[in-house]
Amino acid sequence: MLVLVAPGQGAQTPGFLTPWLDLPGAADRIAAWSDAIGLDLAHYGTRADADEIRDTAVAQPLLVAAGLLSAAALDASPSVIAGHSVGEITAAALAGVIDDEAALRFVRTRGLGMAEAAAVTETGMAALLGGDPAVSVPHLEKLGLTPANVNGGGQIVAAGTAAQIAALEADMPEGVRRVVVLKVAGAFHTHHMAPAVEKLRAAVGDLTVSDPTVRYVSNADGHIVATGTEVIARLVGQVANPVRWDLCMETFQSLGVTALVELSPGGTLTGLAKRALPGVKTLALKTPDDLDTARALISEHVGA
Repeated sequence: MLVLVAPGQGAQTPGFLTPWLDLPGAADRIAAWSDAIGLDLAHYGTRADADEIRDTAVAQPLLVAAGLLSAAALDASPSVIAGHSVGEITAAALAGVIDDEAALRFVRTRGLGMAEAAAVTETGMAALLGGDPAVSVPHLEKLGLTPANVNGGGQIVAAGTAAQIAALEADMPEGVRRVVVLKVAGAFHTHHMAPAVEKLRAAVGDLTVSDPTVRYVSNADGHIVATGTEVIARLVGQVANPVRWDLCMETFQSLGVTALVELSPGGTLTGLAKRALPGVKTLALKTPDDLDTARALISEHVGA
C-alpha cells in the first residue's frame, strides 16, 4: 500500500525547481500558475537565494507548485495521501478536493496572510533534538511556547515569540540535547496566526470543492477525512493549530502502508518515516532523476 506525502515549509532550497522545469510541459504549467497568482514561481524556484525563498508568501506557493509538478511527473495512484503543514494543500489537490489552480490561489492567500500575521510580533520556531515529549511539552507550555509540530520519533518543533525561544535555549527540557532555531519567518501553527485564519475563512467561499477520491489523512489529528468541506475547514484551521505528523504516521501504520514516497522537495518526511515506520520502504523525490526508482518502488507495492 502506497502513501504519497507532501512536505511543508522549510523543505525548499535555492534552485530546487530547476531540473523539474526541463520536463515536458512543466515550464508552461509553472508560467500559468505564476500568472494566476501574480508570483514568478520560475524565478523563485531557480534563481532566488535562500533569503528570498524563506519569505512565507513565496515559500508556500513554491512548495505547492513543486509538489504538484513532481506528482504529475510521477503519475502514481496512491492508496493514501497526506501533507505536512502547507503540504496539506498539495495533498488536497492530488486527492481531487480542489483543482491545481485553486490550490495555488488558496496557498497564495495563506502565505500572504501568515506573512502579515508574523509581522505583528517577532516570533519564530525551534526544533528540540532529543528528549521525551511527555517531559518536553509541559516544559514548553511553562515557557509560553506551543508544540507547533509534533513530528514523531520524539521530534518536536516549538513556536512562540523571540523572547520565548531565547528562554528555551537557556532552559531546555530535561533530556533535550540541543535547541535549533529554524529559518522560518514566524510562529506558525499557533495563536499568532489567528489573523491569517480569518483571511482564509473569507477566501474559501469561492472554492469549488469535491470529496477526496483517495484516503486523505489530516495532520490535525491523523484522522481520515471523507468530505471535501471538512478537508477545507481543516486547511483553514490548521494555520493556527499544531501539526500532528506523529498521528499521521500512526494512521499509515494502522492502514498497512508498505511504501512512502515524498514529493519534491523531498527529504524531511522521508527521514521521519525511516525512524517511525520500520519496514516501510521510503523514497524522496529530490530531482527527476529519482522518478524511475520511485516508479519501480510504486509498481512493487501497488501491485502487492
